[in-house]
Amino acid sequence: MAGKLIIGNWKMNTRAGTAQALVQSLLADPVCNQPWVAVAAPAVYLAPLAGSLNQHALQLGAQDVSAFAKDGAFTGEVSAAMLQDIGCRYVLVGHSERRQYFAETNPALLAKMNNTLAAGMVPVLCVGETLEQREQGGYLDVIFQQLSILGEVGDGEYVIAYEPVWAIGTGKVASLEQIAEIHTAIKTWCLQNAKPSANIRVLYGGSVKAENAESILMTENVDGALVGGASLDAGSFRMICQAAGKLI
Repeated sequence: MAGKLIIGNWKMNTRAGTAQALVQSLLADPVCNQPWVAVAAPAVYLAPLAGSLNQHALQLGAQDVSAFAKDGAFTGEVSAAMLQDIGCRYVLVGHSERRQYFAETNPALLAKMNNTLAAGMVPVLCVGETLEQREQGGYLDVIFQQLSILGEVGDGEYVIAYEPVWAIGTGKVASLEQIAEIHTAIKTWCLQNAKPSANIRVLYGGSVKAENAESILMTENVDGALVGGASLDAGSFRMICQAAGKLI
């Protein structure tokens, strides 16, 4: 696919006012108000933000989705149908923080992927290794095990985000050689194991900043970025989008 995809993950940050102010800043900037740019906001702010994004190019994403497909007695859950109903385009699935703090496993993530696809949205499957796993040398096996659910997902477009866990929120960034190695390995695995109909892009996520975005986005097999902390600052996020825009 042509061009890069940039998704800002706000995580558990902002309040109603600051969320709206941030989105308005992005909408006012043609560098950010693009169909290949999205923001994944906290669930409680998705509906009002969707109203603000209506008729604009900037896309909306959710940070999680329920593994339960149908409405029912699942207190606290938000279904894929609900997210689609308010206008979400992307859904993060299996972010390292969900895996770490909420013990999300492959069966649950497979259900979330399929629910998202069935609702007509694009799931973003997050994969990556911890520092201990990298140092032990088995990091590719860890990533391939996380990717293994892709052999069972339904047809449709989905995205993979490689996020070295040791580089998230730490200020550390994988070297360009490390990034290229993993992205190439992921795409090779997908060609061999994913459904031929799959439409796949691989993003890099791990302390992506304005200062390093262009070099990362120019790295082999990097199709975009999943941006954490820098997406909370309109100026920094703009520079990342600007770097991506040069490569379209």
